[in-house]
Amino acid sequence: MSTSDAVSPALSIGQPTPDLPLQDDQGRTVRLADFRGKTVVLYFYPKDDTPGCTKEACGFRDRLDRVARAGAVVLGVSADSVASHQRFKAKYGLTFPLLSDPEKRLAEAYGVWKRKSLYGRTFLGIERTTVIIDATGRVAKIFPRVKVEGHVDQVLDAIESLRAANERRTG
Repeated sequence: MSTSDAVSPALSIGQPTPDLPLQDDQGRTVRLADFRGKTVVLYFYPKDDTPGCTKEACGFRDRLDRVARAGAVVLGVSADSVASHQRFKAKYGLTFPLLSDPEKRLAEAYGVWKRKSLYGRTFLGIERTTVIIDATGRVAKIFPRVKVEGHVDQVLDAIESLRAANERRTG
């Protein structure tokens, strides 16, 4: 079994995004529709407070002003609990919402809940993936199997390009 065997179908560019309600790190119910009119950087990560996930989250935290200037918001998603997200945010001073998906409904809907293999052991888990959603709620770009090093800069380049393209279209 390869590490990219999907448990659920993946999304494609231009497709409307699934809009399932999840709780954020404050226990509030959040839907992607709440962000219509903005570009959304929806990044799925395996687990709070692990080395790669911490580096990725802190990368977004450190460049959040640039994300905002591009007219975008960042939302992190993992299967961790609201309480775990609260601890993770407090420990690293994260300033964007983390969404709790303990039943893996959103991860499955986005095709990032995958069969993985590590040290000969096979298990199900979130494959680190970032989806950029345009202001109309459609998939604009997908970064599958993310490598953390340099990823935030790739995302920033993509959202800035999307913003420039939108400005050219709307004149």
